[in-house]
Amino acid sequence: MDVVPIAFRPPVVTILDQTRLPAAEVTRELRTMEDVEDAVRTLAIRGAPLLGIMGAAAMAIAAETLGSAPDVLTAAAHRIGTIRPTAVELATGAAGALRFALEMPERERPEALWEFAERYLSRRITEDRQLSAFGAALLPTGCAVLTHCNTGALATGGIGTALGVVRVAWEQGKLTRCYATETRPLLQGARLTAWELKRLGIPASLLPDTAAASLVASGRVQAVITGADRIAANGDSANKVGTYGLAAVAHRHGVPFYIAAPRSTIDPSCPSGDAIPIEFRDAREVGGWGDIRWAPDGIEAYNPAFDVTPAALIAGIITEAGVARPPYEQSLAALLEAP
Repeated sequence: MDVVPIAFRPPVVTILDQTRLPAAEVTRELRTMEDVEDAVRTLAIRGAPLLGIMGAAAMAIAAETLGSAPDVLTAAAHRIGTIRPTAVELATGAAGALRFALEMPERERPEALWEFAERYLSRRITEDRQLSAFGAALLPTGCAVLTHCNTGALATGGIGTALGVVRVAWEQGKLTRCYATETRPLLQGARLTAWELKRLGIPASLLPDTAAASLVASGRVQAVITGADRIAANGDSANKVGTYGLAAVAHRHGVPFYIAAPRSTIDPSCPSGDAIPIEFRDAREVGGWGDIRWAPDGIEAYNPAFDVTPAALIAGIITEAGVARPPYEQSLAALLEAP
């Protein structure tokens, strides 16, 4: 059975609380903007494409609870877009919903925004399949793939981006194994990707982040595929911290490194990775897990949630409209213009 990370039951958004996985499958109801902000900040809901859907659904919640006047909805869209600054889709989902709502009479906006969120999710499900087919076509038969963080259904609402490519390659008989990093400090790979791979029956191996370089050097993987939270116009891509290191070591050993992300992740207003804002998170995430602490009290931590991989290290950017290749300024712009 496919994972259902989000569902709409107006006036409520129901999410699968990803902070509780894999120990328990617990749903959580979001009824207010405060509920949305807490769920997004604590990573109860996460993954760039899924955050786009959440951004759209949050606008429906705003219309239900705060009102549908233009100034109210405009302020709500801004509020949603700043919860996590690196993932552009949270803001674009809210902005798209805002533009849609302002085109109709005020009294019709709450119901229309719920319908907009439903269509957004439906489109994502279709686009995930298209993206994954393009990505699987890049992989040789009998290959093993390394991935980082979580990019499956839990991150998109469809079958996933990078993990969707893995899934389709497995369905086509091309894939022999998926290697997944633990993805410290919050273990999205160990908790979420491993959980999804097990559900799908895909042969998988979990490895410490610190073992990824030696795995790539060993020749055991034929491709590295990750998602992205924002792609600049020149192809520089922000993703879960640790992605840059994987891309660098893959480049060093001649292993292709691919980004798999929907076109909504491309930010043409952002010229390069230097302009991508990087979210820094609480130092307590580094020094322990939950109530268990292994670092001494008071120690400072460097805890960026994302890093930026230079376009020069990326062999291709896989989208639902095709695969962009260098030079990315031209190929990404062409993909954005494609129907």
